[in-house]
Amino acid sequence: MRSRPSGILMFTTIVCGLILSGCAETEFVVHSAKRITGSAEPQSPTASGRYKVGKPYKIGGVWYYPKVDYNYRETGIASWYGDAFHGKATANGEVFDMNAVSAAHRTLPLPSVVRVINLKNGRALKVRVNDRGPFAHGRIIDLSRRAAQLLGFERQGTAKVRVEIIAADSRQMANANGGRIVEKNPHPVPKPAPTSRVSSAPLSAPNGFKTAPPDKGAEPNAYSEKSASAQSSIGGAPLDETVSLVAVPKTSGIFVQAGAFARYENANRLRALLSSVGEAKIYQVKVSKQPFFRVRLGPAATVEEADAILAKVFASGYENARIIISD
Repeated sequence: MRSRPSGILMFTTIVCGLILSGCAETEFVVHSAKRITGSAEPQSPTASGRYKVGKPYKIGGVWYYPKVDYNYRETGIASWYGDAFHGKATANGEVFDMNAVSAAHRTLPLPSVVRVINLKNGRALKVRVNDRGPFAHGRIIDLSRRAAQLLGFERQGTAKVRVEIIAADSRQMANANGGRIVEKNPHPVPKPAPTSRVSSAPLSAPNGFKTAPPDKGAEPNAYSEKSASAQSSIGGAPLDETVSLVAVPKTSGIFVQAGAFARYENANRLRALLSSVGEAKIYQVKVSKQPFFRVRLGPAATVEEADAILAKVFASGYENARIIISD
């Protein structure tokens, strides 16, 4: 008669062990997929988190490789998220507040600071990255609702953007959150792009945000990392809501880039293979004085059209394809 409780105890111990061993994986899946699991009361947006880079992970058949990259710069489509995740934990243990300026990114260290520029209206905003995502194909960053409001695309839902890391602020934020920064084989710093003077006029702005006055004598699209660092809130505190205006191209085309190659033959082979999807073209560029051949489809007239092209490219087996914005 006493053997039965002993058996129950053994079964309970085994089950508990299995649950504990799966905790890390379960936590990762919840954060990485942004899956909703019940509701939570909103907590303080300054709740402390931890610095993390993370290991490679796979979502929806696509591998992502988090890394420290202080030369990061990318164009693409931004989206935003809000109510469904308000008050829930972010990927680095902070608390998501849709009314604060923050963002989710697939590979940058958490936390980091990036500058997001809306390529339609020229609004630029410094944003704290503290979460993983977005995992919808064709999106490069997921902003909080407040950040989307300040950048002027909350109603549209998406925007053509350029995202670039602010190295000085990101290093300080890593140090403040206990991160040990190790950069392996850092890329050479690219030469700055040429700038030109343009005229500007005040934009109608959403209620509740400040517009920074332009620096006297500075180029409209120049950016001072020193002044930005001085304005940053380091650690768990949210950044301010200062929006600046920068010069942006009058036309920004939406393309789907299926691949980039060092050899023209490989690019031409991919172009031929994508003929069933649409007309693909090869664009030659130089990266660190070396020629590269990019295979792109487009331009697409809308984000929705670009999404449809990207879906077809993915279905053809090219999972590294992405949506890019080109002048």
